[in-house]
Amino acid sequence: MTALKLDAIDLKILDTVQREGRITKLALAEKVGLSPTPCWVRLARLEKANIITGYHARLAIRALGPITTVMMEVTLSSHRQADFDRFERIVREVPEIIACWSVGGGVDYLLKVVAPDIDAYQRLVDGLLEREIGIDRYFTYIVTRTVKEETALPLAELVGGATSPT
Repeated sequence: MTALKLDAIDLKILDTVQREGRITKLALAEKVGLSPTPCWVRLARLEKANIITGYHARLAIRALGPITTVMMEVTLSSHRQADFDRFERIVREVPEIIACWSVGGGVDYLLKVVAPDIDAYQRLVDGLLEREIGIDRYFTYIVTRTVKEETALPLAELVGGATSPT
């Protein structure tokens, strides 16, 4: 699969929609310096290429009530592909696990878990252990304060060599 060639206008569109998902198409066109129809065509192309995979609201978790965020390291007892597949399938089924990364190094996975409190988190972990999905060890890190949490990608730093629009 070849990557879609992105130019400076594509990057402006991406940067704008990732920060202002509710922006109207007319306002987006004005912001990136295009007329509405070419802007819409570019936006549709970015969506079709699965560069834009959705539009989401960002919620202020603390405004919802007391919620505990936990980072969890998991090491599996066996490292066959079937073991990884089973663990990942179960993780996808647990709504409190809002992110999971397979990583290299001393552990197999990093998970981000949200729960009403520590007791609820521990019940979730106990449930995972009871399901016998291959967890050998896990380490829990309670998030005490969020210093930075961005959802917008730093496009200029990641794709600095975008081509000029034609």
